[in-house]
Amino acid sequence: MARLDAVSKKTAQKIEKLADSVLRTVKGGQNPFVEIPIRSLANVKFNQKKRLIELGSQRQKRYFFNVSMAKKFMQTFLVSDACKELVDSGKTTSIRDLYYITKHTIGDTKQNTFEEQDESDPVIEDLEVALDALREELHLFASRKGSMVGPITIRDSGDSIDLRRMGSGGWAVPSIVEENVIEFVKHEAKYILLIEKDAVWTRFNEDKFWRREKCIILQGGGQPPRGVRRLVQRLHSELKLPVYVLVDNDPWGFYIYSVMKQGSINLAYESMRMAVPDARFIGLSSFDKATYKLPSNVAIKMDEGDVSRAKQMLAYPWFQAKQWQEEIQEMVKSGQKYELEALSRRGISFITEEYLPKKLKDRDWLE
Repeated sequence: MARLDAVSKKTAQKIEKLADSVLRTVKGGQNPFVEIPIRSLANVKFNQKKRLIELGSQRQKRYFFNVSMAKKFMQTFLVSDACKELVDSGKTTSIRDLYYITKHTIGDTKQNTFEEQDESDPVIEDLEVALDALREELHLFASRKGSMVGPITIRDSGDSIDLRRMGSGGWAVPSIVEENVIEFVKHEAKYILLIEKDAVWTRFNEDKFWRREKCIILQGGGQPPRGVRRLVQRLHSELKLPVYVLVDNDPWGFYIYSVMKQGSINLAYESMRMAVPDARFIGLSSFDKATYKLPSNVAIKMDEGDVSRAKQMLAYPWFQAKQWQEEIQEMVKSGQKYELEALSRRGISFITEEYLPKKLKDRDWLE
């Protein structure tokens, strides 16, 4: 068995506790069960005080001696056993690998433990909420997606990495970024800039915006994956760095910001470890087209889906502030949306040399 760090030891203990509770039930002559918080829209709420989307208190018991629940019960402990082996050995694997590791035929039957990965993935999420542990703490990872550069030195699995010297591609943000894997050694950063698109992030990196501004720039290729969101949350909470989000002026861009700010409905059970309630939206704003004199020929006409989505957002509790209502209403009223690249019409480096510096100087952001 590998020597476990504090995070892994705690995770292993949580899995053992879950197994022990079932064994005690069996020894007591009762129907063994596992209790899991219900992950449904009906059990999700917005906590106004914490400014986070949270999972409610509703729970369900998954019994072994129940025809409709027995298979899920078995699958839950197959996955937990596989994760315990990973944690004990100090190894990680992908959620795809885990599906194959836990898939086999049951006894002399023709029944498989899992038929498809879409059966095992929800069980992993069930285990996360049952144990109150990130899947990354269970030593499961997803594909790498995201890049980062800036005035900071980190330690990644024991290797010291200077993110000031990462060239044009940046440091590839891994899926697992917990403190037992990624440590923050030293930095001179003043803030974090999360950029929606790789192409725009490349412009900021090439123009060495991060060096000039002393900031950390990250991108997640659209909706940031869990690794990027968790890393941003850690940088913010541990290093006390403000977070600014730069996205397209469309409903999808606003949604990316909202997920980074207060979490998502799908991952409501992880909002406290993924979201940054103090994150600031720094553009592209619906009013920037006039402020920065963007020609109408760079606008994109909103389709019915865009308009419908924007109107839905007007009702979201986290978009009730007057400024956000005006922001979204202006988008709907104009019937137009703009990509960040539209700013290049004013010059290839307009976004890094004029647009964002002015936004920061004028404190022109939304919260």
